[in-house]
Amino acid sequence: MASIKDVATEAGVSVATVSRVLNDYPSVSADARTRVLAAVKALGYRPNVVARSLRTNQTRALGLVISDVLNPYFTHLARSVEEEARALGYSVIIGNADERPDLQDHHVRTLLDRRIDGLLVSPTDGGSPLMLDAAKAGTPMVFVDRWIAGVDVPVVRSDGRAAVRDLVAHLCGLGHRRLAIIAGPAATTTGRERVEAFRQALAEYGLPLPDAYVGQGDFQVESGRRATERFLDLAEPPEVVFAADNLMALGALDAIRARGLRIPDDIALAAFDDIPWFVHTNPPITAIAQPTGELGRAAVRALVDRIEGRPPESVTLPARLVARRSCGEPAPQEPPAPTEPSPATNRSQL
Repeated sequence: MASIKDVATEAGVSVATVSRVLNDYPSVSADARTRVLAAVKALGYRPNVVARSLRTNQTRALGLVISDVLNPYFTHLARSVEEEARALGYSVIIGNADERPDLQDHHVRTLLDRRIDGLLVSPTDGGSPLMLDAAKAGTPMVFVDRWIAGVDVPVVRSDGRAAVRDLVAHLCGLGHRRLAIIAGPAATTTGRERVEAFRQALAEYGLPLPDAYVGQGDFQVESGRRATERFLDLAEPPEVVFAADNLMALGALDAIRARGLRIPDDIALAAFDDIPWFVHTNPPITAIAQPTGELGRAAVRALVDRIEGRPPESVTLPARLVARRSCGEPAPQEPPAPTEPSPATNRSQL
């Protein structure tokens, strides 16, 4: 493997000049820069990142700990984070918490040990002493999607409360009155916020939310299935099941189909977190969409601002309702078929 001394010899310059070129110092002549870069390419030289990080106290690496890599929402979020980080000259190391606080803290500890420049986290719960200590120690950190109350770091998230109100208004307009929710874990901010928004929206329409119509989920498929099965076993099942994330909606869909029921004829289904495959179900699923890509990009920008000494800002973006067919919405009207012009019309146009 070529060394920096080999590059200097090949280019006919000093080791210090090679170092200045590789670190993009402006005080290098164009000719020397050209010769150094040509030597780097010819020799296949790769800088020692570890040594550079010790000299500069920067690794140009960001850590991202997401709640569940199998959740399409977080997969999309991670991709947008990686793309924006790369555009800003950073790489990303990803850890999957799998909705487990212990695994989350394992990844956070590992990333901090690797001297990352900053950390993006979607917390699995609100009580991690490790992240509280890291924030107090001045570690550049941004919470994305979820956050921990009392930890003074920027938060980049969407606000789904207005979209939940829009959903309830939409369902009431379709004639539904018995509405149930599969809630996310109460330990997460999103789990609490979505069920509270749903309850408040129902109250605005004079509708109750009985305890029997609140299923406790964990943002995983199986919890959505179990909660829906309990709803269906009630003497008076709900007319609509609203799953507070896409994986629990998938579990609800499985439970409904396992009973031989039809959506929306027998029971309606809606979800928080719109994902691409919702348009491919029969019928397509009505959902609340978050601006996932922009959330990921905004989170990276906030973190890089913090790393590079600029004041970072929290960002809140609105979610929106995407109405499809799973709640009894009328089918879209097909455009009228084109008609052949009459012979008379043809003659008049000649």
